[in-house]
Amino acid sequence: MTTDYRSTPEALSRLTDLQYRVTQRDATEPPFRNEHWNNHEPGLYVDIVSGEPLFSSNDKYDSGTGWPSFTKPVDPGAVRTITDRALWMTRTEVRSAGADSHLGHVFDDGPREAGGLRYCMNSASLRFIPVAQLDEQGYGEYRQLFDAEGTSA
Repeated sequence: MTTDYRSTPEALSRLTDLQYRVTQRDATEPPFRNEHWNNHEPGLYVDIVSGEPLFSSNDKYDSGTGWPSFTKPVDPGAVRTITDRALWMTRTEVRSAGADSHLGHVFDDGPREAGGLRYCMNSASLRFIPVAQLDEQGYGEYRQLFDAEGTSA
């Protein structure tokens, strides 16, 4: 598996209209009507554009917002944040470090026992890889996050 997580014209051409609008034009998908908000299967979430590993299902929780929410990225260096002043408010936007894909926003209203952050992501910016497919899809090194049965470690 490559660790060169850049955006390429080929990768962008494979995106659906919604995936392109979210990752490249900073759009937001509708809550509760997106692919991953209610996914409870163990696995890894990667950038839909570059494949960069971003979040583990171990850190996913139901925030009640209708978008997939996580307490932290798998690696702090996998994401970067910038100040977003759109919509007449100040928020903290989250982008993938390698491909610069818009992922969503981070808020300070997450579970206190897990650090207090809520990474509220767009499903359209993520591709989910079930634990059983980590090795075959080139993410075997992340298997350590899960136990032998594919559940949280």
